[in-house]
Amino acid sequence: MPSPTPSRLAGSPVVTGFFDKRTFSVQYVVADPETKACAIIDPVLDFDPKSGATATSSADALLGFIEREGLRLEWILDTHPHADHFSAAGYLHDKTGAPTAIGEKVREVQALWHGIYHIEGCCPADGSQWSRLFADGDRFKIGTLDVEVMFTPGHTLASIAYRIGDAVFVHDTLFMPDGGTARADFPGGSAEVLWASIQRILALPGEARVFTGHDYQPGGREPRWESTVDEQRGTNVHLVKAPTKEAFVTLREARDRELAMPNLILHSLQVNIRGGRLPEPEDDGRRYLKIPLDALEGAAW
Repeated sequence: MPSPTPSRLAGSPVVTGFFDKRTFSVQYVVADPETKACAIIDPVLDFDPKSGATATSSADALLGFIEREGLRLEWILDTHPHADHFSAAGYLHDKTGAPTAIGEKVREVQALWHGIYHIEGCCPADGSQWSRLFADGDRFKIGTLDVEVMFTPGHTLASIAYRIGDAVFVHDTLFMPDGGTARADFPGGSAEVLWASIQRILALPGEARVFTGHDYQPGGREPRWESTVDEQRGTNVHLVKAPTKEAFVTLREARDRELAMPNLILHSLQVNIRGGRLPEPEDDGRRYLKIPLDALEGAAW
């Protein structure tokens, strides 16, 4: 069972979100106003699947912001191995020397996807690609801000949320209230487990700020990424429609059956299980992605 969560953590971070239109992802710079220490959460490495081109414009924009604001980067944090964008954690670590981190269950995700890609031996399935692997309940600091790690599986085997002062970064567990909740049909996902993780987040203080990792702009509205626990409890469209575990699992599984797989899932996982690093160059000096055929359900014809 998850460890009990204290009611409040010290501090109130300054949070700046950066919306990536290509992947509907939100990257964050989370700063301690006292010490100017900061962390980056879920950075994006740019990738164009049509041309195969990669770029670092999004990640460099984060570094530019940090420099302009006079901040000091202490951590590069991922919430889980992403299925819809490449993580820029490896690039940012090489550029700045700041430590990278992710949840310890990433080792299970690595082993799972090694099998799907048939690439056992490409990279160790031991999480050594990150500077630190977090367990549920682990604590650390960003400047004077208290940070607690919450294990929040369901969307993936390895999903974690970061409680930082009065804020919590939940990525794919909850979307904005008008967007509902995350899918749970990826390899290793579970709607029932996702429900338990959501309840854990909703048990936090009502005024806690909730920051999500994607916004798909329901109805074409402008992108948004901040709500509160109280707003999620009272107005999240999936939780209002399905207020019990049984109803939620039925709703979530039915909805997931209608969804196509993300465009970049087979591209991104082989990068993200390497800590956001591209495959090693082959003897011609180029890097190659490996796409397994007929490996996943959910084809959209």
